[in-house]
Amino acid sequence: MRNPTFWRAALLALAVSALHGCGDHESTEAQTSAVGRTLAADVQTVQQAPLSLRAEVPGMVASEDQVQVASRLMGYIRAIKVEEGQAVKAGQLLFVVDPTDIQGQMSQARAGLAQAEAALADANIDFERFGALYKEEAIPKMQWDKVRLHKQVTEQQVAAARAGMGLASGQMRYASVVAPINGVVTQKMANAGDLATPGRPVLVIEGLKKLQVRTHVSSDVFARIKTGEKVAITHDGASTQAPIEGTIAQAVPAADPVSHTHLVKIDLPANSGLASGNFVRVGFAIGSREGIRVPTAALAERAGITGVFVVDAQGFARYRMVRTGATEGDRVEIQSGLNAGDKVVVSKVEQLENGDKIGGGAHD
Repeated sequence: MRNPTFWRAALLALAVSALHGCGDHESTEAQTSAVGRTLAADVQTVQQAPLSLRAEVPGMVASEDQVQVASRLMGYIRAIKVEEGQAVKAGQLLFVVDPTDIQGQMSQARAGLAQAEAALADANIDFERFGALYKEEAIPKMQWDKVRLHKQVTEQQVAAARAGMGLASGQMRYASVVAPINGVVTQKMANAGDLATPGRPVLVIEGLKKLQVRTHVSSDVFARIKTGEKVAITHDGASTQAPIEGTIAQAVPAADPVSHTHLVKIDLPANSGLASGNFVRVGFAIGSREGIRVPTAALAERAGITGVFVVDAQGFARYRMVRTGATEGDRVEIQSGLNAGDKVVVSKVEQLENGDKIGGGAHD
């Protein structure tokens, strides 16, 4: 029979062996956890490439067909029948100018016409009576000539009076001002009771057929653009929206004498989604430079910080903060944070975490 010392030694050896086995298992689990997951994703190698230089300037959307409606008469505005933003049709009443002065002119013209017609009636009677006497040689030719001349003068007076009446009637029509085109009232520049004068706009109406962006550019930018070129237009307040492609329709060579800038008009596509009065930003291509772009799909956000996942030499994804620039199509400029030769994950970035291993995706 073996002594107690032998059994104690055997039990101690068994316990040590068990402890060693447990420690090895825990170490393996920790190493596996540290390695992280393996995820199949596409990877692209960053390269330097020519980037277009853009000059961004503010602009405003306006209708190509814009009309400033003014009164042709001087008088107080009796009523304005429309409001800003209201759609109107050609011939629709817009505002009424007090016609009191025109009514006075019409009364005078009417009285003048009646007087001239009465004088002509007397002249016609004299013409017939003295004509008969002249045929009978009862009056001298000189007297007959005076009668004929008087009739001609009164006929001319009637014609002038009728013209004056027509002018006064025409002026009366101008007291009621109607819309010259179909469109929308975009500006109301006077109110009822204000004095309307010829040439001073009361309302602005814009047609709905075609919209343009109007902007002003410096001489440097003007020298680098031309009619027919495409420009990128971004709606202020809608930065997440893709830029709209416009076409330069007109670039005015004469510079503004005060601002020394040139007016540029840009046609918008029919489905732009913009409305007259919207403020936009216009990007003009003025050259190129070397830089780095990555697909927008490569961008990720972690804790409010924009970055990308860069694959290291061992194949692990490391999150790196970047500073982005302009977006063109589906690619975005990286102004800092990346270097040529870096390998960037360009798919499934929303599923990635720092330290994940990348494998199985497409590589360029």
